[in-house]
Amino acid sequence: MSQPVRPELRYCADHEWINSESPARVGISAVASDALGEVVFVDLPEVGAEVEAGEPCGELESTKSVSDLVSPVTGTVVAVNEAVVDEPGTINKDPYGEGWLFTVEVAQEGELLSAEEYASRFDAEVTGA
Repeated sequence: MSQPVRPELRYCADHEWINSESPARVGISAVASDALGEVVFVDLPEVGAEVEAGEPCGELESTKSVSDLVSPVTGTVVAVNEAVVDEPGTINKDPYGEGWLFTVEVAQEGELLSAEEYASRFDAEVTGA
């Protein structure tokens, strides 16, 4: 079964998504959360940290592996989702909602894919829900 991709979001090839709000919210796609398996530990950038597009800014640890969290944009982190630090499994349950990771004041975007481009690259399906 292919994983859902939200049409209103943009994605980087490393599976992070970003919305178009300001500050922008960042998370990982359902494709990534499915591939990772059960997320058991989250290391997020700190509020005030500078993140750089395409560069690691944290880690997600699952029962299968540890993966770098790569920032889709360059900017300053303005909030982190403490709820996913306390309950990492939220990322698996709701990667596009309650499982968001951090928000960032965007200075510059990295290479971002549309939902359609991301879905076709990773055998996923663009859905509205």
